[in-house]
Amino acid sequence: MNAGNAENTGPGTGPGRRYACDGLAAAVLDDRGTVVGWTGTAEDLTGFRAEEICGRPVQELVADLPDDLRGATEMPESGRVRLWHQCGVTIDVTFRTTKVEGSAEVLVVVAPTRHVSDHEQGAALLRALSAQNRITIALHDTDLTTVQTNATPDPLDGRPVQPGTRLCDVLCTEDAESLEAVLRQVLETGVPVVGRNQQVSWRHDPVRRQTLSLSAFRLEDMRGRPTGVAALYIDSADDRARRHLDLARKVAEEVGKSLDVVRTAQDLADVLVPAFGDLAAVDLAHSVFDGEEPSKRLGGGNMGNAALAPATGAWPAGITRGGPVPPFPDHPLLRSFRHGEPVVFGLDDFVAMVGDPQVVEYLVPKDAHSVMVAPLHARGLTLGAISTWRCGRSDPFTEDEADLMTQIASRGALAIDNARRYTREHRAAVALQQLLLPPATTDTPAAETASAYLPAGGGAEISGDWYDAIALPSLRLALVAGDVVGHGMPASTTVGRLRAAIQTLADLELEPDELLTRIAELVQRLAAEAPLGDQDSVGATCLYAAYDPVTQRCAMASAGHPPPVLMRPDGTTEVVAISPAPPLAIGGLPYETTTIDIEPGSVLALYTDGLVEQHDHDTDQGLRRLTDALAASCRPDRALDETVRAVLADLAAPAPRDDATLLLVRTRAVPAENTAHWEIPADPAAVSKAREWTTRQLTAWGLEDLLFTTELIVSELVTNAIRYGRPPMDLRLIRHNVLACEVTDSSSTQPRLRRAHNTDEGGRGLFLVAQLGGRWGCRHSQNRKTIWSEQIIECPR
Repeated sequence: MNAGNAENTGPGTGPGRRYACDGLAAAVLDDRGTVVGWTGTAEDLTGFRAEEICGRPVQELVADLPDDLRGATEMPESGRVRLWHQCGVTIDVTFRTTKVEGSAEVLVVVAPTRHVSDHEQGAALLRALSAQNRITIALHDTDLTTVQTNATPDPLDGRPVQPGTRLCDVLCTEDAESLEAVLRQVLETGVPVVGRNQQVSWRHDPVRRQTLSLSAFRLEDMRGRPTGVAALYIDSADDRARRHLDLARKVAEEVGKSLDVVRTAQDLADVLVPAFGDLAAVDLAHSVFDGEEPSKRLGGGNMGNAALAPATGAWPAGITRGGPVPPFPDHPLLRSFRHGEPVVFGLDDFVAMVGDPQVVEYLVPKDAHSVMVAPLHARGLTLGAISTWRCGRSDPFTEDEADLMTQIASRGALAIDNARRYTREHRAAVALQQLLLPPATTDTPAAETASAYLPAGGGAEISGDWYDAIALPSLRLALVAGDVVGHGMPASTTVGRLRAAIQTLADLELEPDELLTRIAELVQRLAAEAPLGDQDSVGATCLYAAYDPVTQRCAMASAGHPPPVLMRPDGTTEVVAISPAPPLAIGGLPYETTTIDIEPGSVLALYTDGLVEQHDHDTDQGLRRLTDALAASCRPDRALDETVRAVLADLAAPAPRDDATLLLVRTRAVPAENTAHWEIPADPAAVSKAREWTTRQLTAWGLEDLLFTTELIVSELVTNAIRYGRPPMDLRLIRHNVLACEVTDSSSTQPRLRRAHNTDEGGRGLFLVAQLGGRWGCRHSQNRKTIWSEQIIECPR
């Protein structure tokens, strides 16, 4: 007999060899421990033939005999040793012994230890599974007859599931056939089934339905031939409770993400199907869609559908997305609904309540057998209702499901009411914002304008964007675009205050840089007046421009605002290069005026950053998109308001996260023949000359009815310029729908209107100008000031 030290560490020759015998091996020993019998399985296990072993002491087969077996006079009942294999390695085995009755011989049964361990673990697992009262284990043979099971007597029937029975002896025929089809497929293909949910009815109690989770796998013999199917049937009562918890959690996670009423209702319906029912509808009071509170008594007739799930389901003709909900007759169950409790109708109950078979066919989905209706009740208001239908072989609704629906409806109602309240506040903020804005279109001698305000959507609050077009003296036009920091009503309020301040300062005809400086001081005061902690949220960006149709020049300055885009009559577009400056809330840094020449027929685009800054591209990309859209949409023969709509259609996101405004200005020019200009010498005699020039020019224009008043105005303005101003000085007349008279000198002295006393020799000039003209004023530019007066031309030519 060969000896060696290698230990068997796995199947194979040496480490990794697989031995021929994986089953039980047996040998017979006499009373002295000599082998007298040797089976074929023992030969397969050790590699030794019977003629090599019989007659030899068994100790020669044992390697490293354990200490507890050394010197033993009798064979132990069981133990674990290592046996030599014929190839020289050792095999770890577990043995059991028993005396042969009527003889001194001992039968020794040996198996590889690894197989014994697997068997013990498998037996322990089987005992543990068998002890679970919600897990039924059944072994079926190839005919699907029950061979062995741990099933206990049914508490409702008392009959045990006996070996030799079939599923049809326990379950209703249709359910038994369905389960046997699954088991037969496992038997034929060998592919296991895991966690397949199956609803069944018991043969002795067909009304009671139970959901089972089936797992099955094929049983095979040593040669791999099918011998049957092992099936685990798990009662899904706990699983149903888990699904209810999962559904409640999903409602909390998925419903309420949107602040749109209809979207929230659709999310609620989508969560319910198919987890809770086959079809679901959410109906809301008509007023809820508009953000208003519903009426005290809510029922059919004043409600409309907000959501259906699935939208492509087999809905009857009477239930349509967005359609009205018909009124229902008073019914005891509906009274429970009005008290906030869900109601459940079987098909017969529903038919009896409606009373008209045609109406039932019009309202009841195909194959529906029950419906649960739950009110959407939040903050003392009944907003609408959820209707969930079950069709076909689905279980009827149960009491615990009614409790679950109460929780779901409560969460859904709060989400819908939040969306309703947001809709109301959003509409109020939008309405206020739009009331604060000027008319969408204007038509002045300087330009025609068209504009649009696009409020934020998708749950975002109003951000406070605005624009303005302000008519100035001498046919000039001021243009404004701004964006206030913050959201909601506070932002809209700030827009109103800034717009009023800018209009007031624009009437003073300040240069753009000086006007923004004054507005920045106002914003800083507003920030100082804000509640503690809100000062940093007060601010704005602003672009202010003033266009003169006589000189065809536009002066502009920016306070942290995006630059305008200019499209010239030849179709070329450019972003106007303006000097960057800080927003209005940041003081201490100067603003700078940029002046450009603009040809008549050009289009100047002012906008806010919501139009060019979107999540899918940066500002530079947005600016390129804007210039491209203007080039494609802006044509001389196209109305300016149509161009605004076309540009917004190209650029605006479906649910923008920020407000956006767009102001398009198509410039005009005052014809040269409608202006007259003279230089005024620093000589008191120039006053009479100025009157003569004025008389000739008004006569040429056909404005003889204004000769007297205009001569007086020119006399007073020229006299003041000669007396208090410095040369060079000039006089300019502009004719359009008004007659403007301007006298400019190089002095920065500000004229002041006062009432002269009877003994005063002067001080009546500006008073006369104010009385004779429609309005008058003074504006300053670099080292120059202009005093102007306007008179309305009744019948302009």
